[in-house]
Amino acid sequence: MAREKTKTITSIGGQAVIEGIMMRGPKKTAVAVRLPNQTISTEYLETQLLREKHKWLAWPFIRGVATFIDSLLIGYKALNYSADKSGADDDEEELSKFDLWLQKKFGDNLMNVVMTISSILGILLAIGLFFWLPTWLFNLFRDHVAGTGIGPWRSVIEGAMRILIFIGYIVLCTLMPDIKRVFQYHGAEHKTIFCYENKEELTVENVRHHSRFHPRCGTSFMVIMLLLGILVGFFIPFGNPFVRTFVKLLCVPAIVSIGYELIRICGKHDNLATRIISAPGMWMQRLTTKEPTDDMIEVAIASINAVIPENGEDQIRL
Repeated sequence: MAREKTKTITSIGGQAVIEGIMMRGPKKTAVAVRLPNQTISTEYLETQLLREKHKWLAWPFIRGVATFIDSLLIGYKALNYSADKSGADDDEEELSKFDLWLQKKFGDNLMNVVMTISSILGILLAIGLFFWLPTWLFNLFRDHVAGTGIGPWRSVIEGAMRILIFIGYIVLCTLMPDIKRVFQYHGAEHKTIFCYENKEELTVENVRHHSRFHPRCGTSFMVIMLLLGILVGFFIPFGNPFVRTFVKLLCVPAIVSIGYELIRICGKHDNLATRIISAPGMWMQRLTTKEPTDDMIEVAIASINAVIPENGEDQIRL
């Protein structure tokens, strides 16, 4: 485990969830949650990565899509668990008639139903905001203000609108107290991973002084995808919002694959080129990560301790 950091990358990754943090190691995945009674509950999640089931999914420019799908599935399990545990005292509150009806209708599957509906609505909202809306707004601006001469700038303008929508969405989220706490847990996750990568003892004091900005963050990945989307947009000739949205959705796997490879490169190398690539995502993390409290850092430490292997297999050569 004592190799140079520039040549290795830890395979341990994390994700902030409701009142907790999920950490994924090379062999195990665990989620630690702060319970209402202030104790920490740690649970191992049963996971089998697509790249482990099908070796060809670990090939370059394919592994990005597989990893993205794995992250969504594992994140769903972690979010479901954390929501259930962090709201463990909800049963003591008086339920409304609608809550009682839902509980009677779906029973133990209620949380799964709610999460599924939320996921579907979230996907539809994302498609509408980031794919359909920018094209529709550009057409409106071209037809009634700028004229056809603005046509060659479609991809750049649409991309700028997507980025502004993304920033605006994140800013609005930060105004919600619960989401702000999730962002604080996000910061605790990054700080703890940095502490571990620097081979320091995992204590609150050691974790606290590390940066909350990490180049391999999902926020950086999202920003890279938005920027890559601008380049891809130059090669899509369609102007109809629905057709253009459909074609862009078909291009998402390619964008995810390229973005994942860029994130891996930025994690392996530290030079001017990788710092330029990482810069937009690192800046955006000023919105998606917040300074955590000590009790949040304790949750992050509990989560990462649960997945650290004893034989040093967490260090992998890229």
